[in-house]
Amino acid sequence: MGRSRAGSPRELQASCCRCEADIICFAATDGKLLSSDVTHYVIPDWKVVQDYLEILEFPELKGIIFMQTACQAVQHQRGRRQYNKLRNLLKDARHDCILFANEFQQCCYLPRERGESMEKWQTRSIYNAAVWYYHHCQDRMPIVMVTEDEEAVQQYGSETEGVFVISFKNYLDNFWPDLKAAHELCDSILQSRRERENESQESHGKEYPEHLPLEVLEAGIKSGRYIQGILNVNKHRAQIEAFVRLQGASSKDSDLVSDILIHGMKARNRSIHGDVVVVELLPKNEWKGRTVALCENDCDDKASGESPSEPMPTGRVVGILQKNWRDYVVTFPSKEEVQSQGKNAQKILVTPWDYRIPKIRISTQQAEALQDFRVVVRIDSWESTSVYPNGHFVRVLGRIGDLEGEIATILVENSISVIPFSEAQMCEMPVNTPENPWKVSREEEQKRKDLRKSHLVFSIDPKGCEDVDDTLSIRTLNNGNLELGVHIADVTHFVAPNSYIDIEARTRATTYYLADRRYDMLPSVLSADLCSLLGGVDRYAVSIMWELDKTSYEIKEVWYGRTIIRSAYKLFYEAAQELLDGNFSVVDDIPEFKDLDEKSRQAKLEELVWAIGKLTDIARHVRAKRDGCGALELEGVEVRVQLDDKKNIHDLIPKQPLEVHETVAECMILANHWVAKKIWESFPHQALLRQHPPPHQEFFSELRECAKAKGFFIDTRSNKTLADSLDNANDPHDPIVNRLLRSMATQAMSNALYFSTGSCAEEEFHHYGLALDTYTHFTSPIRRYSDIVVHRLLMAAISKDKKMEIKGNLFSNKDLEELCRHINNRNRAAQHSQKQSTELFQCMYFKDKDPATEERCISDGVIYSIRTNGVLVFIPRFGIKGAAYLKNKDGLVISSGPDSRSAWKPGSLQRFQNKITSTTTDGESVTFHLFDHVTVRISVQASRCHSDTIRLEIISNKPYKIPNTELIHQSSPLLKSELVKEVTKSMEEAQLAQEVKVNIIQEEYQEYCQTKGRSLYTLLEEIRDLALLDVSNNYGI
Repeated sequence: MGRSRAGSPRELQASCCRCEADIICFAATDGKLLSSDVTHYVIPDWKVVQDYLEILEFPELKGIIFMQTACQAVQHQRGRRQYNKLRNLLKDARHDCILFANEFQQCCYLPRERGESMEKWQTRSIYNAAVWYYHHCQDRMPIVMVTEDEEAVQQYGSETEGVFVISFKNYLDNFWPDLKAAHELCDSILQSRRERENESQESHGKEYPEHLPLEVLEAGIKSGRYIQGILNVNKHRAQIEAFVRLQGASSKDSDLVSDILIHGMKARNRSIHGDVVVVELLPKNEWKGRTVALCENDCDDKASGESPSEPMPTGRVVGILQKNWRDYVVTFPSKEEVQSQGKNAQKILVTPWDYRIPKIRISTQQAEALQDFRVVVRIDSWESTSVYPNGHFVRVLGRIGDLEGEIATILVENSISVIPFSEAQMCEMPVNTPENPWKVSREEEQKRKDLRKSHLVFSIDPKGCEDVDDTLSIRTLNNGNLELGVHIADVTHFVAPNSYIDIEARTRATTYYLADRRYDMLPSVLSADLCSLLGGVDRYAVSIMWELDKTSYEIKEVWYGRTIIRSAYKLFYEAAQELLDGNFSVVDDIPEFKDLDEKSRQAKLEELVWAIGKLTDIARHVRAKRDGCGALELEGVEVRVQLDDKKNIHDLIPKQPLEVHETVAECMILANHWVAKKIWESFPHQALLRQHPPPHQEFFSELRECAKAKGFFIDTRSNKTLADSLDNANDPHDPIVNRLLRSMATQAMSNALYFSTGSCAEEEFHHYGLALDTYTHFTSPIRRYSDIVVHRLLMAAISKDKKMEIKGNLFSNKDLEELCRHINNRNRAAQHSQKQSTELFQCMYFKDKDPATEERCISDGVIYSIRTNGVLVFIPRFGIKGAAYLKNKDGLVISSGPDSRSAWKPGSLQRFQNKITSTTTDGESVTFHLFDHVTVRISVQASRCHSDTIRLEIISNKPYKIPNTELIHQSSPLLKSELVKEVTKSMEEAQLAQEVKVNIIQEEYQEYCQTKGRSLYTLLEEIRDLALLDVSNNYGI
């Protein structure tokens, strides 16, 4: 790159930015300009980028130029997570920073001199680039290079006029004296670093063995001596039990079929949950078994000593390939605990909210002030001489127990960012206001197939739903055959590839649903308006239309393309079901029929009833075909939707679905399947599909044993035999049995995952749960980035068929593989955060109720698993699963008196395959069998440092008899929306009583959080995905 022509620094910067964007693949900063109103540009040295990145993320700091040399240092020394944070910062339009590829610029590149350390060469390269940059800007814009190298400050500080070299602390003190949060964070990081340096100098005796060098690890993995995998800590026995899931070459070449047990903290050797580690197997005589006893919490070491299972491969960590450290939410010790930690109270051991993370030692003088708050910290290092990792304080989230603070904790723990959409992103959005209404353009009318007059298009959604991303159509063709259409919102028309909003959507990857709120992937002008296929308005869609045989419904032909539609009816599910059942009185509740004369009304009604009936017939046929191949009906799919008084969908309630639910779901599954076939045929090595691998047979053992206890045989050899077995496993006296068996089947399932077809063998494409050879996600581009990618692939495939130029660059196989990993990760975060927020509200609901007197705290429960010291119980009323102990901490066992009421007495437990017997020392005994109904008391186990948990206690070995006053309430499940409303109301009252004014929903928050409804199909599919989620067992089993 030669010297640019004379011009303003902004013009010069634009040319630099455009030049470098072509060179560095990750710098999606093309066209991003530094602000013209800054007084100077800042160039951080490599060490500053590594240690102070979270301060450089402050939006107040502007005009930052990251050198390629510094970015590569982060990549090589700080791992993928920190590197990705830097990449995202560079891409983010809200942050005034760019990347400069100094090592590819002829005048900037400096070769490393003989004997020169890597660190000195990096600093010299960055300084040299800073000087070149200053001259390139015609000496008009001062450059401040910030470094932690004191020698560099002395050497370069006054070498070039206009280029200032100072320490980062000095820079903050002089340029940002009032930026208090940055100063506090800087002090915290500096203090943490000093502690590490002092520790290494003191060099106490080693607590852990040193990690082996990288070249030794790689050679060991290659030879088979060592095994690579991801560390997964058991949260209920975090001090003693962790497992390594085999990864990469290790899983293919190894004879091991199970995970590797890592027993104890010494064997874990400073690795943290989620790290990619290298393991050495121990000799077989040192192998241990995992514990099968229930465990109160991870500190209960007594339980861990009881009845271990069969010995399994056991190993020790010899090195860490990749540290996947993140932000951790912690709690400071109470005042008494601080005093007990000794005189050196500036070094504080904080307890992470996540049981799987060890305590972290941080340096702070604010321990007492922060003891009632949830706080975010980051880990800096974990030396072999230290029992605990060292870290530093980042920020305060909120008070312990406060609803907003606990929700913020869940978001941070799942690495979910909820900052509002930026001005640059919103500027890319179309306008639709009363003064300037959006309308179909003439250009699009010429390019798209117009279905507004030729097709009866309608949607079927929950009552009050305004977020409609799918519509249906059915009509008879001139040749007598039928034409079925699925029409999906054309999001990609409004979201251009690599635009600011596209990059943001890609980063978020999904819409996040919590129990009481949601955080959207796209701004509401799209998700709730222009991409919502509302009734009576023109909208852009991407459509699939099949020509079907009029009698057999076999598919004759398929058409894919962009369309313009106008939905004729916005039906809700109950109304559609009534019309299907022939009850036409519901017509009065359908707004589109209100202003019609009788003749028109009758004609349109007949047309609509025929369409719903025909769609249902076709859906039955499609479902039967999939059932014949082994499609599974998974526990959790049966749902209904509860709307609150503001017409928002709050959550799902278990219920037998209406047939129209299945009608819509089958049409969407059909569309996803056919799009998958199309994009794979067109792009065999770079299509995004969704796979659901068959589960490991050993995971079905508990399901088979439980079914056997009831006299059922579950054949798990294939999805077909499993589906048939589950259909036949019905107890006419207890429908809960089948529900629990299906739930166990879902627990055995593998994850459903996105993948790139170029990275996977064709025989692995299959979707086990849906019994389809190819599948993808196409039908919800408003809430899933995967669907946006699929829409673009489909448009490219259509262009390819027409021999037209493919607009926009498609992801290569390698890039798509990385994107799929990211989306799968974000999906897991979305599922975990939804689950955790529901558990939060369940605990808040029960927390203020007295279990001894409150009738709602007593409920019927069903035993679904036997352990050595207790049972696992399912409570249908609240959808809660939990542990109930039959032996308490004092060693007493449960007994049952003449009235069946339970009491604790001295005695012993004897566990059998499908039952457990408690016998007291005076000869009384009580036996609990699988699927027994028992009466359970629900209470909350409060925790200061972690999330509260539901505690279950069996108070009678007989089913719960519902009092007449409670009959109405107990007969149906508690609506989660009711639970949410009650908890929220009590929280608000408590806040008012304390005169704490918390403005929970700010203006920007309202813009970010979409509160519109969503179609039931998306809810069905979300539950289906949740069922396929491999969530680690909640009770340490």
